[in-house]
Amino acid sequence: MGRALTKLKDLAHRAGRWLGLAGAVAPKATTAVVADRWDETDWREILDQSSALQDLADDLHQRYDYTAGLLQDVFLLAYKVTPTLREQGEMEPSRLANHQIVATMAASPDLTELRRETVGDLYAAGLSVLAVAEHLRQLLEETRQAQEQAQRAEDAQRAVDEAAQAVAAALARAEEAADADGSVPTAVADAVQEAVEAAEQADRAEQDAAADADQALVRALPAIRAAVRHALADALEQVGEDSDLVRAWGVEPGQLERMDFDQRAELAERLRGNRLSEFVQLIGRFRLMAAGERARRVEDVPGELTGVTLGDDLTRLLPSETAALGVPVMRAVFASRYAEGQLMLFESRGEERIGHGAIIVCVDCSSSMDTRHRREAGSPTREAWAKACVLALLDQARRSRRDFAVILFSSPGQLRTFHFPADEPVSIAQVVEMAEHFYAGGTDFESPLSAAAEVLAAQYNAQGTQRGDIVLITDGECEVGEEWMRDWQVTKARLDFRTFGIAVGSPRAGVPGSVLDVLSDNVRTIDDLTDPEPAADLFRTI
Repeated sequence: MGRALTKLKDLAHRAGRWLGLAGAVAPKATTAVVADRWDETDWREILDQSSALQDLADDLHQRYDYTAGLLQDVFLLAYKVTPTLREQGEMEPSRLANHQIVATMAASPDLTELRRETVGDLYAAGLSVLAVAEHLRQLLEETRQAQEQAQRAEDAQRAVDEAAQAVAAALARAEEAADADGSVPTAVADAVQEAVEAAEQADRAEQDAAADADQALVRALPAIRAAVRHALADALEQVGEDSDLVRAWGVEPGQLERMDFDQRAELAERLRGNRLSEFVQLIGRFRLMAAGERARRVEDVPGELTGVTLGDDLTRLLPSETAALGVPVMRAVFASRYAEGQLMLFESRGEERIGHGAIIVCVDCSSSMDTRHRREAGSPTREAWAKACVLALLDQARRSRRDFAVILFSSPGQLRTFHFPADEPVSIAQVVEMAEHFYAGGTDFESPLSAAAEVLAAQYNAQGTQRGDIVLITDGECEVGEEWMRDWQVTKARLDFRTFGIAVGSPRAGVPGSVLDVLSDNVRTIDDLTDPEPAADLFRTI
């Protein structure tokens, strides 16, 4: 009874460190990015929508039982406005390798570029997870040894917790066995001592395991950085390509928000696979060029200045003529020339009459329209140029609040019309269907132009609207009947519409005196199909 270890207070002092560890241990985190319930809800929502994400999550879980939370972390890095990472000490040791992967991503400049497309966009953030899937598998392999060491450290930490619980239990038994002066039987005191020694041994093992885990993670760090760099580069390319694709095709943000992940992924895949998939850049250039021309257009002016002519329009006087009014002796000469219509004026192309009726584009889908501008792969076809122009004109119609229609034609009887009313949202499915449709037949002008006139006549009868515009894009030549031509001229005068002819990739189709020239108020010939600029003034005129 005289030994110090037999005193309860001495036993309690020796076991004091372990008593503090024997209480309820707060669970540590398994995710590196701090997330609230709304973030977790967003992740579950996109996971539920995407079969591809579900397959990825299942596959990773089967291969590595410590990946829970890693996909959510990658998603939230891309999605959250201000993602915050936990400290390493807050993480379960077995998740420290995941933490290092996520921290390396968070520190990469490529992530900043990627987040310009993904922040707040469930689909884009989810797509970025899929884009790095193969790299995540590589990263998990590269960190396998570090994770195994971390798992041993976690097991060792669990052993320390259990040892601390054993110390607390032994001390509790000592308290029960202590007599009135605090003396404890030797056997009971020895049990406390043994529990403390076991806890100290477990603690040393845990420290060694933690050091091994840290070293393994340090060894894996160069491989992690390299894999993360490639992963984010791939994600940036894929997400950027997807974003450029839907923007080029004019998919409105509201339409995308109404689609779930799989629907939007299916749309992107369809856009990549249609006839114009190679020519997205051409479509984008057309839209940018058209937007620039709209910005340059000034209402209530004669139009683009192309030279000098004679006349009496005082709004188009050359500066030299205006200066003559300031010289008293020249005023009588000015008045005489004004009366005779001999004043020098700026000549314009007549862009002052902007249409108000529907814009209708007739696109030749004959077999020759599938001809490429050049022989090399990737060179656009005449069809690609025409349909890129169609999409830009659709933008024009939407911004002018005008009805729009596309008529695809080829041989007689091959005719298909797509309507895009100004007061209804554009159906991207209909746009894609229009872009994919191609006849590969012959060429007939009468049927599409008659169909276009019928559209304008229906609008006139319903709303009294005139001054529509018909654009005929073709690379072919064909005859029209005399009777049809007479009817066409009568209809044109009644509805007061204009006809623009575009000879694409075939200069002969638009030469003076050709059928296209006779049918049109204005003809353009497009030689370089990689350049939308020759059609620029069309977007100032329509």
